[in-house]
Amino acid sequence: MFDLISSDHDHDLPRLVHAYKNVATGFAARLTPEEAKALEKKDGFVSAQLQKIFSLHTTHTPNFLGLFQGLGLWNDSRLGQGVIIGVLDTGIWPDHPSFSDEGVPPPPVKWRGKCDFNGTLCNNKLIGARNFVTSTKSSGTTSSDGQPPLDLDGHGTHTSSTAAGNFVAGANTFGIANGTASGMAPLAHIAMYRVCDAGCAEADILAALDAAIDDGVDVLSLSLGGGSAPFYCDPIAVGAFAAIKKGIFVSSSAGNSGPEYFTLSNEAPWILTVGASTMDRKIKADVKLGNGEVLDGESLNQPKDFDSSKLYPLVHAGAVSNNETAKFCAPGSLQNADVKGKVVACERGGDVGRIDKGTEVKNAGGFAMILMNDKRDGFSTLADAHVLPATHVSFAASLKIKAYINSTSSPQSTILFKGTVIGDSHAPSVSSFSSRGPSKASIGILKPDIIGPGVSILAAWPVSVDNSTTSGKATFNMISGTSMSCPHLSGIAALLKSSHPDWSPAAIKSAIMTTADVSNLGGGAILDEKASPADVFATGAGHVNPSKANNPGLIYDVAPEDYIPYLCGLGYTDEQVSTVTQTTVKCSEVQSITEGQLNYPTIGVVLGKQTLSYTRTVTNVGEANSIYTLEVYPPAGTVMNVTPTTLTFTEVNQKADYVIEISQVIGFGRSTNPFEQGYLVWKSDKYSVRSQITAIFAS
Repeated sequence: MFDLISSDHDHDLPRLVHAYKNVATGFAARLTPEEAKALEKKDGFVSAQLQKIFSLHTTHTPNFLGLFQGLGLWNDSRLGQGVIIGVLDTGIWPDHPSFSDEGVPPPPVKWRGKCDFNGTLCNNKLIGARNFVTSTKSSGTTSSDGQPPLDLDGHGTHTSSTAAGNFVAGANTFGIANGTASGMAPLAHIAMYRVCDAGCAEADILAALDAAIDDGVDVLSLSLGGGSAPFYCDPIAVGAFAAIKKGIFVSSSAGNSGPEYFTLSNEAPWILTVGASTMDRKIKADVKLGNGEVLDGESLNQPKDFDSSKLYPLVHAGAVSNNETAKFCAPGSLQNADVKGKVVACERGGDVGRIDKGTEVKNAGGFAMILMNDKRDGFSTLADAHVLPATHVSFAASLKIKAYINSTSSPQSTILFKGTVIGDSHAPSVSSFSSRGPSKASIGILKPDIIGPGVSILAAWPVSVDNSTTSGKATFNMISGTSMSCPHLSGIAALLKSSHPDWSPAAIKSAIMTTADVSNLGGGAILDEKASPADVFATGAGHVNPSKANNPGLIYDVAPEDYIPYLCGLGYTDEQVSTVTQTTVKCSEVQSITEGQLNYPTIGVVLGKQTLSYTRTVTNVGEANSIYTLEVYPPAGTVMNVTPTTLTFTEVNQKADYVIEISQVIGFGRSTNPFEQGYLVWKSDKYSVRSQITAIFAS
């Protein structure tokens, strides 16, 4: 029995919240501590835990990712036709044009879901819509039981349209990033499962996963998470395991707690964990200082009536108020400050939202705002819908701005609004907010798995953010987060599922990971927020390349039962493993394996003094007659031996094994990082199959 127990006991609310049948044998209930204690004495009791609340973690991205109508993967996959993507989120705005069913055929006969909207709001595009939010007491509101899954937040509408929105011409916001919007899989079907309001309750997430499996979805997309937890305590990990047993692919966001290490959510190896990257489009809003220096910046709001030819008085917010939070432009901190008619430079941080800083400047009479990064966020800037003329600049630019202010008695500046600019050769790069590995739950599995577009993503929104009255229902917004990256990968997985209906979830995941790009558009390394080469705990296997993933050559497959020896190898008890697998498991009867022995597309090892040996199995999904030769680049401080160095195939779906032996170089002088990275590649005349290698050195 898998119980999620809330301590929030209210006699006006139903005691039984959810009963599960696919993801767990058990239920969620509202119990007092005394009732929970009594339940532990009942026959058949396995475990109980107090419910946690999880948090929520495009006109150009299809082209940036190499997706074009009538060509390549979009052509091979018929734009995702026939695939059902289940989205767990804040709901959906059903009559948005992105969810039009023009050109979308009826759903496959296996579909068993339902629509909680009245009338004709569901169609061949939006085929299912259900509300699983049982109570929003944590936000101070009443229960939303029985309400349709209407999106009053925007997050779920945005993620759904990113994954599978239909084509919408003339999409833009603030007149910026104008073009035809579409999701990654424009002809795939969408099923919305509303699980979030102010937060996302574990019991509701598990119930939605249970229903989605019953309904017949092919892909699950979860742009939410609750931080690291053992897999048997993580409802997303448990529900996702039930999903992959039914052949359902699961994609989840890595989290927005970067750039520090060990900040991941959704770490289970049967989930695709997605980090956030930039693309080559920027919404430019540069700062021009009184000394003539121009500094790069970004802003979504590009006011047409702003006179950039004039210079305006410039002040640092921290210098015009005695309030210690003034430098962050915290609410109320600039009330009596002399900022009227001035450009106010606000520092990032202080637990104040980026747009909220601008609101404080505007309320205090400020004319414009420069949002300055701190060292932590470095070069990562975002195009936000600010409430006044504003721009967001890097930490390097902020140092120059502060130095300029201190160098003159009458500092001045203006903002040069330049609109949409495409062609940034440093893209993709990893955004500062994207959560980083290593995985706390399983340090020997490299996470995140992949990065994809998650910065300044334009997608459907329930209402106009620019107060436009001319766009009708076609309203869009540009936001950032790993929540935006996840549905990109969910949609790409749907394309691959349509193109290769016989591929398992692990095969799709392998194809995405082993074909990932490890260079930016300029041919250099993918960079992080410090403009330094990003390490594997930021990028995982690299940046998604959908076209290459459609034809990977070789794949690393993992059957659901293959995870049982791995889970036993983590030191879990029989009950804990059984909670994840929903089967009776006795680890004493299982040949346990270490993390590195799982047939994963990347290779993670925790090295001590012993030589480690791992076997990997690849399956040929490329040309029948093919020969692959090995290239290996061991992590610094290690010795690696791989045998054989050639793999020969004579038919499709033929399997081949290779063995990796790796050991630590005794006396190797390591850097301050306790890990090193390398990779191996199997190359044929046509294919390049790459596996990142991470060596973590045991202290």
